[in-house]
Amino acid sequence: MELPLLPLLAVLASAFLAGKLAERIGYPSVLGELMAGIVLGPPLLGLLSSHPALDVLAQLGILLMMLYVGMEIDPSELGKASKGGILAAIGGFITPFVLAYWVVTSWGGSNMEGLFVGMAAGVTSLATKSRILVDLKLLDTRIAHVMMAGALIADSISLVIFAGLISVANPAEGGSLWLVGAKVILFFGGTWAIGTYLFPRFAPALQRMGTAGVFPVVILVLLLFSEAAHLAGAHGILGAFIAGMFLRENVIGHAVSRDIMTWVRRGAVGFLAPVFFVTAGFQVDLAVLVDSTMLVVVVVGVATIGKIAGTALLYLPTGHGWREGLVLGAGMNGRGAVEIIIAQIGLAAGIISQEMFSVLVVMAIATTATVPVLLKLGVSWLRGRGELATARESRKGAIIVGASPLNRLLGTLLAESMPVTVIDTREDHCAAARRAGLTAIQGSALDDITLTEAGARTAAYILAHTGNPGIDALVGRLARQEFSIPHVHLLFDASRMKASAHENAKAHVFAETSLTGSVPLDEWEHRIQEGSMTLREAPVPAAALHGEGGGKDALPEGVLAIRRASEVLPVHIHFDYHPDDTLIILDS
Repeated sequence: MELPLLPLLAVLASAFLAGKLAERIGYPSVLGELMAGIVLGPPLLGLLSSHPALDVLAQLGILLMMLYVGMEIDPSELGKASKGGILAAIGGFITPFVLAYWVVTSWGGSNMEGLFVGMAAGVTSLATKSRILVDLKLLDTRIAHVMMAGALIADSISLVIFAGLISVANPAEGGSLWLVGAKVILFFGGTWAIGTYLFPRFAPALQRMGTAGVFPVVILVLLLFSEAAHLAGAHGILGAFIAGMFLRENVIGHAVSRDIMTWVRRGAVGFLAPVFFVTAGFQVDLAVLVDSTMLVVVVVGVATIGKIAGTALLYLPTGHGWREGLVLGAGMNGRGAVEIIIAQIGLAAGIISQEMFSVLVVMAIATTATVPVLLKLGVSWLRGRGELATARESRKGAIIVGASPLNRLLGTLLAESMPVTVIDTREDHCAAARRAGLTAIQGSALDDITLTEAGARTAAYILAHTGNPGIDALVGRLARQEFSIPHVHLLFDASRMKASAHENAKAHVFAETSLTGSVPLDEWEHRIQEGSMTLREAPVPAAALHGEGGGKDALPEGVLAIRRASEVLPVHIHFDYHPDDTLIILDS
């Protein structure tokens, strides 16, 4: 089969442009890619068309995408999820599931179709979370933490139910219901045993092979697990997802894992998966908006109301109030990539009709579009009532980027009350940080795998203090977008960077400026290295307590941190000081 280069080029170009446009206005790229398929494909203009070769690339794309999703998820995170996250996930899944099932079966659909649509209605996609949470300055709130935990749990539940539905929907392959259940259990048990006990035995050999040697092994495992899922009567994406969860750093090594994830991300998310989402748009029948208007409205309505009400109802036992539960439900109402993938598979398997597939696509677009609007209104509501709670208990510790003498000194102070990890590209700097009693990782903070190893998924602070303004800004953006770290501090050195450029960088990632005073960074480093600097503590001046923006001009030169009760915290130019705070000052 010859690869159609011109149609492929057209699909990729439209996917890229539509994806960037969607991201520009605050939505995930997958919605832009889907809309490109609908508008430019057969449903509307007919400028793009499918081809069997494109279908093959699309299927490979979703396998690689699910592999990448699996490699990103740490199974231990499921066990660490908060009570609120678990309750929100269950409530936000069960209620729309039941309501959507009732609507579909009442409309004449089969039980299997009702179950499948119900599962799709229960999915929670937080693909937009980084942009929305950053824009609304919610990263340090309890609702942001619960939303992310709830999405992880809800999508895991969806994939398990999906495996069962696909198995039961293939009686010719699966035989009796008991045999179907046995095969699915055997698949889960077998893959768990292989991933838990067999893979680690080969870890030393795999880690010696390097990235080029391990990559074919990863693809082989992906295909084997996907085929095993298929033989069990499930779909290959489940096998790909589980393969990714077991092919972690403890098996293939940190550096290799980092490289493999980069390769898979570029190949799947950047190239093959967009082909899938554009061609999925080809399958949408826009006539459903006219012929089945009421069905579309009702399905979208019960999916939205069920998600919001169900989340709020089961969230009540946390004691955080029904209003916070409603806002959580609004934030978790978006669907996205996972729903579109399983809907397309359901259509291909004959579980849902063309009409119902189109309804699900409309539901994905409509519900995701509500998230920024409803979440913004809800947050304003909570903030106005003084009920927008922070989540300091859910995030702990600091990551300092750069192991310079100043950063090592700051790290030792912060380490009195929180975990501190230092990242630096130079091993001699990391060794110096370890001698100072700090945890140090050699690597680039621009690499999400390095940040993951440093604890970015649970860190409360990241201090980008490399002294390179461009690097610091990029680190801050990665910390915000990929890890939702609530407190991002950027170092400003007037001798190296214009104030306007620094302010632009801060505004881009909602960061704060670390306090360094007027002394150039090189001078600070020199004084610390020659031992001419001493630490002292002093009360916060009254002008700083009451001055606008923290009264930074009233502070003495060289404030490194503040001591608040039993904590030592990093400071920035807009820090809100308390009367009982004590300044920790570096004096020459």
